[in-house]
Amino acid sequence: MAYFCVLTGDIVASTRLSASELSAALDAIEGAAAALSPLLRESHFARNRGDGWQFAIPSPRLQARLALLIRAELRVLGEAFSTRIAIAEGDGTLPADGDLNGASGPAFTASGQLLDSLEGPRIAHAAGGALGAAFRLFDHISEAWTPAQARAIAPMLRLDPPTQTAAASAIGITRQSLAQALASAAYPAIVEALAMIEETQ
Repeated sequence: MAYFCVLTGDIVASTRLSASELSAALDAIEGAAAALSPLLRESHFARNRGDGWQFAIPSPRLQARLALLIRAELRVLGEAFSTRIAIAEGDGTLPADGDLNGASGPAFTASGQLLDSLEGPRIAHAAGGALGAAFRLFDHISEAWTPAQARAIAPMLRLDPPTQTAAASAIGITRQSLAQALASAAYPAIVEALAMIEETQ
């Protein structure tokens, strides 16, 4: 067995989405790990049960950043796009081909069980305690993001974020508008909290 951090999720109200919208949502989730390369280069991703998905990453250090980036990338698509995210850490085993649909072990079991029990919060950590509390607050704050706020914060959640001037230019807004969107999305507090979590992982 190896140590994994497992994120398991499903698209909320997926039956209201068209096939192309559901595909775009899952593409956005899969792309979130690519945005955090190279540290998530060894991550594994799988789609399952039509609207379900799962990540297995080799280190828990970036788990909160990844969860928030998934939330942001989905919200960029529109208010109707959301996913539940259940996170657990621990031992696990992957098949030789790396297919998560054949994975097993405590981390995968705990993540799946947490997803099945999620009611209310849409991002949760099986560990509870201080880490669970942090994720509960991250969920509460990010659930209120508008598409405009998500568009502003998504590039800033990367490991090597652009300057605000560059990010504003890429999005097609003024730097002042970007700064206002980041402030209203609680980005300053979020990035400080992420740094604290990542220093201890």
